[in-house]
Amino acid sequence: MAYDYDLIVIGAGSGGVRAARMSAGHGAKVAVIEGDRPGGTCVIRGCVPKKLLMYGAAFSADAEDARGFGWNVEVEGHSWSNLIAAKNAELNRLEDIYRSLLKNAGAELIDGWAVVTGPNQVTVNEQELTAERILIAAGGAPQLLDVPGMAEHAITSNEALDLEIFPEEIVIYGSGYIALEFAGIFNGFGAKTHLVYRSDLPLRGFDADIRREIATALQGRGIILHPETTISAIADNDNGKQVSLSDGAVITAAQVMAATGRSPNTGGLGLAETGVEMGGRGEVVVDESSRTSVPSIYAVGDVTDRINLTPVAIAEGHAFADSTYGRINRVASHDNVASAVFSQPPIASVGLGEAEASEKYAGITVFESRFRAMKNTISGRAEMSYMKLIVETASDRVVGVHMMGPDSGEIMQGIAIAVKMGATKADFDGTIGIHPTAAEEFVTMRSPRS
Repeated sequence: MAYDYDLIVIGAGSGGVRAARMSAGHGAKVAVIEGDRPGGTCVIRGCVPKKLLMYGAAFSADAEDARGFGWNVEVEGHSWSNLIAAKNAELNRLEDIYRSLLKNAGAELIDGWAVVTGPNQVTVNEQELTAERILIAAGGAPQLLDVPGMAEHAITSNEALDLEIFPEEIVIYGSGYIALEFAGIFNGFGAKTHLVYRSDLPLRGFDADIRREIATALQGRGIILHPETTISAIADNDNGKQVSLSDGAVITAAQVMAATGRSPNTGGLGLAETGVEMGGRGEVVVDESSRTSVPSIYAVGDVTDRINLTPVAIAEGHAFADSTYGRINRVASHDNVASAVFSQPPIASVGLGEAEASEKYAGITVFESRFRAMKNTISGRAEMSYMKLIVETASDRVVGVHMMGPDSGEIMQGIAIAVKMGATKADFDGTIGIHPTAAEEFVTMRSPRS
């Protein structure tokens, strides 16, 4: 059967663009359909703009710390509108790059919202297109809890990146990485920042010690924590948003941000109607090769709800292209994927948390270090850094590494290579540290935690 294309990709985010570029490079005729801006969640409304705002917010703490080193620093305020304009200019530049990447690879970009109408058929802009294969790479979207007033009065991370007026006080609902990162951003720019969350500690799913350390650090930075608390209702009043909490407290703030998770962006795509098996959260169920229950339809990235990280989506998209069109049998590995939370201070980890390691292995040995970073000793900041190694006792293999403190993301990238290669604690011990750095602590921990 003759098709219009060898491959139609739905979604021009990181995973979809990588799959399209590589497939086209292998000789496939490729179309990419995108209803919004090329670049997807990470480039347009996620990792990139969020980290740009994080960099901006961090200067307030740097200015405070500089005084301890003898600088006479005067901070005369901040122009939120100038920052948002600069951020938008950078996003426009990156969007143009993504468009050029597809064009230069020979893939066709189609603007519009796609609906899958058959195993080999997609409808966009009232036009029917066919392809031998279809790849779903539509990403994820913020989800709102069913709380009175939430839908009407709360913003999500999407809107938070484009606020015209900076909120002098904000309530952030949630305790995942998005909630913590935006709490650091708003707090860093001077907003009175509340973090409301159901659990006893933030960052559910992370190592328990890291969760305790970051809670202490957030409070030290001036963020007001409301643990074991939920939002009961949100209403408008003359002074802003009136936020009622489950403990009876009422906060009046300029903005309320919902950061209670993201869902696969599969609504309206027509996948279930086409016979694609879907999971309970709306995710596309795939095998290790990213193939769905319909043999001609594949999915990568956040729509599959496997590991929702940009580099993972890119790896999945690349593996799909090589395996399908490049005659290179590749599967994206989901083992020992490192990640970072760009909170203030930042967090990074690779491998298992202590509870997970205890369940998986007969015995583990834990090494940890808690210290004030050298910069903090003179700046006067009381904030501590924390590092942790989890070792399978029988094999001496390092199975989990966790850190909270300056540059943790940069440090963990190198550590992740060692963990991926199966490094042992003896390998860490035999490595000479770079002095004076925080990173050297990972190779100088000698005494197990009792």
